[in-house]
Amino acid sequence: MDVIVIGGGPAGMMAAIAAAKLGREVCLLEKNEKLGKKLFITGKGRCNVTNAAEMEAVFANVCTNRKFLYSAFYHYDNGMVQSFFEEAGCPLKIERGERVFPVSDHSSDIIAALIRTLKQYHVDVRLNTEVKSLITENDEKCVIKGVVLKDGCSLQAENVIVCTGGLSYPLTGSTGDGFKFAEETGHRMTECRPSLVPFETKETWCRELMGLALKNVSVRMMDGKKELYSGFGEMLFTHFGISGPLILTASCFYAKKKGEEVKVFIDLKPALGEEQLDKRILKDFEENKNKQFKNALGALFPSKMIPVMIELSGISPDKKVNEITREERRGFVSLIKNIPLTITGTRSYSEAIITQGGVSVKDINPSTMESKMVEGLYFAGEVLDLDAVTGGFNLQIAWSTGHLAGTSAGEKMD
Repeated sequence: MDVIVIGGGPAGMMAAIAAAKLGREVCLLEKNEKLGKKLFITGKGRCNVTNAAEMEAVFANVCTNRKFLYSAFYHYDNGMVQSFFEEAGCPLKIERGERVFPVSDHSSDIIAALIRTLKQYHVDVRLNTEVKSLITENDEKCVIKGVVLKDGCSLQAENVIVCTGGLSYPLTGSTGDGFKFAEETGHRMTECRPSLVPFETKETWCRELMGLALKNVSVRMMDGKKELYSGFGEMLFTHFGISGPLILTASCFYAKKKGEEVKVFIDLKPALGEEQLDKRILKDFEENKNKQFKNALGALFPSKMIPVMIELSGISPDKKVNEITREERRGFVSLIKNIPLTITGTRSYSEAIITQGGVSVKDINPSTMESKMVEGLYFAGEVLDLDAVTGGFNLQIAWSTGHLAGTSAGEKMD
């Protein structure tokens, strides 16, 4: 056959379609019993297909090796991705933050559109087929010749595209196979870490707030005096620490810290400066001056949060509001604007949306996705050292690099 694609995720399916559209004989190998297993659970089962922002904004949301993606993103941009799915019979909609979803809110419709297109272009899809190793020939230069399957059979091809994903959600088949293929063929690897993943905290009071979601809050992540990340949005308290969209994005900027402790500061009232917040609290206190402190905070926080905020403030819960000193009140204002938490690490790959790290892009041609070490061998998607924040940007990386790899492999045979 002309092209073998290893891995039936978003990058792999898109690579197979792109090569088949050029008239190539394409075989797509997937070790699971069905295609798109990880894609099925993305976006809580809704599948945030891409992001409809201007491409400059899409680039700005890439965390690692942004410049490497220039060719891939402009070869196959977010508008082309949206057109592909619309034409494949899956209507899309744009939500807050320019995030693109299927109108049905079902990731299965995205997968179905891809499968229909694979069939339309006669891609030979083989499920329950695991690749054991790559076949290369090293004469004057190293050239790909095919793959060896786990059952011992071999398949010959002039082009092989590795789209095996990373290490996140291992139950979906992301077990680092592509990293092994890359290392066995002489490619460099960058260290892998879970990313877009919840944080674990030293403070145990998060457990008392388990399940509480906060909207419209700000978060700053500091390594000493250095700001690693700041953002605005929604977060969630858990039994082990903190999660939610804002925290998952922050984890992109923490991953390289390798489990070192850093500080996170939560601002519960980002729309108000400290002086404005102080006036607001003064007003609340005036209205509740004869009440105990613990009974005067209902307008400021969710009820579940009141005991924790009182404890962190150091003010006696039974103290009358009119007895609270100016210093205590100002300290309380500062707490509301800067609730401190100590991050001790992240959760594991089983809870991580993506893997940070992978095959070094220094060994890949950014214009084609072809290996610089092995002719006819391509890499695309999460197997590469590329990642972005939440919002559809990581899937855009998969579609763009997959399409470029498939097109390059297909055109090489002209």
